[in-house]
Amino acid sequence: MESTAQTARRMWRMFEPVHTVTYFAPEALDAFVQAGLRGFWRGYFAGRAAPVGAVGAAPVVASFFSFAPSMVARAVPAVWELITPQDALQVRSDGAVAALRRLLGIDAGEKVPAPAAAAADLLLGAIDGLDGAGRPLGAPNAALPVPDEPLARLWHAATVLREHRGDGHVAALVAAGLDGCEALVLRTGADRVPAAGPADALTAPSWPREQIQPARGWTDEQWDQAAARLTERGLIDADGVATADGVATHRAMEQATDLAAARPWAALGPAGMEELTDALAPIARASAAVLPFPNPIGMPAPETAAGRRP
Repeated sequence: MESTAQTARRMWRMFEPVHTVTYFAPEALDAFVQAGLRGFWRGYFAGRAAPVGAVGAAPVVASFFSFAPSMVARAVPAVWELITPQDALQVRSDGAVAALRRLLGIDAGEKVPAPAAAAADLLLGAIDGLDGAGRPLGAPNAALPVPDEPLARLWHAATVLREHRGDGHVAALVAAGLDGCEALVLRTGADRVPAAGPADALTAPSWPREQIQPARGWTDEQWDQAAARLTERGLIDADGVATADGVATHRAMEQATDLAAARPWAALGPAGMEELTDALAPIARASAAVLPFPNPIGMPAPETAAGRRP
């Protein structure tokens, strides 16, 4: 039988691919470009921060966590001179819906099939009454109006769950005494340690340093300073590979993340969970087609991304 943490991990592997079409599908990028936001990062910061409002850099640095403050400051608040948060919300939803239609083989204008609409409503059930305390991104997303269009509802629910989970992950990182750069350095170091077995691999390998460091805006000096701090704590060795203590710290943070994300699934009950799993699994597999492997999220490859009941 699954533990509550294992259920949360399994469901993350199902709703996360649905949410991440907004980052990896060409339709999502094109929607922001057509709205006047050229370049990937303008759309990323505008779309993801829009539920919070036209904020400056500080709330984004705090809630996005792993981005260098200097990178955030280059996009926010300047991006709000190009688009309002309300328009950014519509653009990100439209781009996600266009991507999901293609991935699910639903032509523009064609009615969304009943199974996909049912999956949307079932996933919405998981966010009904979701507690937003301590969730600076999850709560604002949950407060948004629920869209009428079925695939927009599906993406909305997946996004609420994703940001709710991410908020819990940030809390686990902070509780472990890590800052944004240190979290990435430890993660890349942990990825270089072979998993003892399937049960030991809570997440798939993420991007290595040469990919994730520039994508999050950290300089070589900042990265090396973070590595020195982790080495002093005994969490990585001189080569940047996680030590036994570093691996244990990484696993503890992942498990804390799962526990903090477990409450939505407990509310559904066994029958509701089985119905949701059956409805969401094919959508998760289709959505995962736009993800690169490895990816910065640590999402497993498609053969395991949809999750299987034990």
